[in-house]
Amino acid sequence: MKIIGVKKISSQIFKNKKGDLLKFVSKKSSFFKSFGEIYFNEIRNKKKKGWIKHKRNQCIFFAAYGSINFKLIDDRKTSKSYKHELNIVLKKGNSNILVVPPGIWFSFTTNTTKSVLVNLINNVHSDREVVKTNVVNKYYIK
Repeated sequence: MKIIGVKKISSQIFKNKKGDLLKFVSKKSSFFKSFGEIYFNEIRNKKKKGWIKHKRNQCIFFAAYGSINFKLIDDRKTSKSYKHELNIVLKKGNSNILVVPPGIWFSFTTNTTKSVLVNLINNVHSDREVVKTNVVNKYYIK
């Protein structure tokens, strides 16, 4: 089931025998709003991170290393996709970008030894802007 506003976008990979160049975002990208901060989030095998929901920030995610499994749940009461769930996998090799608007709960994990997730948010981080919990619906994170 789709969640309105969540987008999975192909990014460019420039092959190079010395090491590929992975294009993440440009200010010309249609999904780019503004620059607030960029985080690199390391995830260890079978560990789960989340549940997180931004009140104002859009998140733009990219797998810089490994494979990352996302669980998303729409918590926007006025959305036609309210309470809908979505599972998405980002992998370094497929070079996809995941755009998550405000009001969407997300959690993520990896089944590889270690993965690195890049997160660009459009405003500087504020603890008042983020909601965190250990359970959303019936899904727990410890």
